[in-house]
Amino acid sequence: MATALAHELALAREDAESIFDEIRPLIIEHYEEIAHYQDIPLDPDWDAYAAASRAGNIRVFTARAGGRLIGYAVFFVRMNLHYKSSLQAVQDILFVHPDHRGQGLRLIRYADRYLKAEGVQVVYQHIKAAHNFGPALERMGYELMDLIYSKRLDKEGS
Repeated sequence: MATALAHELALAREDAESIFDEIRPLIIEHYEEIAHYQDIPLDPDWDAYAAASRAGNIRVFTARAGGRLIGYAVFFVRMNLHYKSSLQAVQDILFVHPDHRGQGLRLIRYADRYLKAEGVQVVYQHIKAAHNFGPALERMGYELMDLIYSKRLDKEGS
């Protein structure tokens, strides 16, 4: 069910596999903007995403302006392995085209409402340190829980 917003923006939950071709150009733009390790080529495992979709473990929320895809929020949804009676959603990837960034929080709110209605108990948002929108999430009721560090093991001196 789509929700129309200002400036002809529509939010919806869509089937992952049905938007693969449409999402590819945005994923490339997203990678070029935020990938920390630009020397590791973007190579999504579309088969794994399709399998997660068929298993019912993925939710894709989209933002469209005039029918054109301008953003997405993808979550893996399943019972948490640490809390097997708790349905939880882990954001895999979130992007709104720079021309429409003002609509990003609306996309998150839409996803939150949908996930809550589905019985999700906890939503986790993944944020890049260099593109931190944590304060906006905190205003929406999110809490800072974890910090994630990475280390390149394939580089000299690591």
